[in-house]
Amino acid sequence: MQTSPMPSTDTLPVRSGGSPVRVGAAVLTMGTRPVELAALLESVRVQDGPPVPVVVVGNGCALPPLPDGVQGIELETNLGVSGGRNKALEALAARGDIDVVMYLDDDGLLPDPQTAGRVREAFTDPELGIVGFRIADETGETQRRHVPRLRATGPMTAGPVTTFLGGGNAVRMTVVEQTGDWPDEFFFSHEETDVAWRALDAGWRIDYRPDLVLQHPRTSPARHAVYYRTTARNRVWLARRHLPAVLIPVYLGMWIMVTMVRRPPLAGARAWWGGFFEGCRKGCGPRTPMKWRTVWTMTRLGRPPII
Repeated sequence: MQTSPMPSTDTLPVRSGGSPVRVGAAVLTMGTRPVELAALLESVRVQDGPPVPVVVVGNGCALPPLPDGVQGIELETNLGVSGGRNKALEALAARGDIDVVMYLDDDGLLPDPQTAGRVREAFTDPELGIVGFRIADETGETQRRHVPRLRATGPMTAGPVTTFLGGGNAVRMTVVEQTGDWPDEFFFSHEETDVAWRALDAGWRIDYRPDLVLQHPRTSPARHAVYYRTTARNRVWLARRHLPAVLIPVYLGMWIMVTMVRRPPLAGARAWWGGFFEGCRKGCGPRTPMKWRTVWTMTRLGRPPII
């Protein structure tokens, strides 16, 4: 497959300091999707513009053969989504030439070769910290749960939001330097919200960009056995880590109500309550309550930190 000629740095989107925005990519895999992983890496390879450096982390597994130029890291133990992303982030940061990291699911695909270029252009805005991609299935449809707003007329409305999806996003390296790594304790579930709340509290903007598409197979949100437990536990940890004290019982009370209204299966409900009490009982990392200014910003954007 032919790729477009590499443009000169004079034509690339530049940062406020005058140098081009440099984009890398991080991919986690558990070794169960070698065909999908190969397709994703090919879709990254053929992106217009300069090559995108890629790090693939085998989370507790051996990696399949990777294309030339793709760095592989094999972890003996599955460190979860957060831990695996931190290992990829560490490797990309060590290069010293990455400004923005795209995090991509191993069964995803970038159908548009201009995606990386649009990411570069977006991050010429010095106030932008994170961009969330639109997740679309093989037919181009985006599930309602993949739109990061409480109220949305549809998945094609772009603009500032309070969170982003983990399957396809881009995070400025400076955000990590200022606010810290992905939360290792979370393992899986709500790690993106933890990062988003820290970024918002540091004054960064998060945008949802429906023109940046990650194609992803249609799935159920409860497909993983640990889903109910980690969802409940990590919601408690989010509140304990980041909310002003007066909002913690409000936030948790709202999510108890929402979960019970959704009527999970009996086994799921038991796991959810087990995770909830685990979140209350176990340590969750440092507590840094967000500023009330951040609470107001999130409220103004349509999602106050009580739901």
